[in-house]
Amino acid sequence: MIGESAFSRRGVLLAAATVPFVAACTPEPPPPPPPDVLEDLVGAALSDAALATAVGATETAAARTEHADRLRAEIERATPRVPGSTPPPSPPPSVAPPAGGTRETLVTSLQAAQKQAGDLAVTVGSHRVGLVASVAAGCASLVEALS
Repeated sequence: MIGESAFSRRGVLLAAATVPFVAACTPEPPPPPPPDVLEDLVGAALSDAALATAVGATETAAARTEHADRLRAEIERATPRVPGSTPPPSPPPSVAPPAGGTRETLVTSLQAAQKQAGDLAVTVGSHRVGLVASVAAGCASLVEALS
């Protein structure tokens, strides 16, 4: 038994030959889902909330924060969870207000958000259209309240 090793040449060759087959049979994790179409609306709502806070429109800030929260909840509900993966990070709770913001800037931003949500409402599925249309209508109401 002197000179014999614990591994035979045949055993080593067999192990080396089976490694590619085992690796090929291991399933790859599915790719992450694409960004949700509502993400842009969340960003706009958070930006508007920060601007509204900066110009002293607290009710508008609260309404736009609520829009962001509701949209984020829908995104999280609709995002498929891959077993063993970590959930996507939550966005920052607020966005820094732009420098030199005014009520007119806020109105313009709300009008842009209203158009963005209105345009998106006709493209989303029927289970989301009510939420997106509500955001558009809410923006229109906020514009009227600020004017």
